[in-house]
Amino acid sequence: MTTKFRSIRIAACIFGALTAAPALAGSAADGMSANEPYVRMAPPGMANTGAFMVIKNADDKDHKLVKAESPVAKAVELHNHINEGGVMKMRPVKDVEIKAKGEAVLKPGSLHVMLIGLKQELKEGDNVSITLTFEDGSSKKVEAPVRKIQAEIKMEMKHEGMKH
Repeated sequence: MTTKFRSIRIAACIFGALTAAPALAGSAADGMSANEPYVRMAPPGMANTGAFMVIKNADDKDHKLVKAESPVAKAVELHNHINEGGVMKMRPVKDVEIKAKGEAVLKPGSLHVMLIGLKQELKEGDNVSITLTFEDGSSKKVEAPVRKIQAEIKMEMKHEGMKH
């Protein structure tokens, strides 16, 4: 084997190893799980609703949820409720941070996925497909059942009466 040929083979092996390393590292979505997902059933005549879940990060590094998509809505945005001059208002956010070994809680009155311009009526028990996209472009598909608002209120009232 000539020295020139051996040098080319070594360079090719090094190049292959360097370009494969990012693929072997795994994606943000690989370390994420979406627990207890659900979509709030919209009242009749309402074209918007929210999706909620707990996103857990099993990875050793912080990640960000940067986008959500769903075929049931014309637009899907990440939102938060903020107190502006004593009035609660919803505002879009560019991302939702999920700390390493931590979680992001998407719940009513806080961070959530906003489904805007529903393309169909969502009935209790329907499943809504939501794709969550993270900062590295990786994504995770979530199936979220539709729940009635009254069920949430009853659960919250029952929880408030419990002694801690």
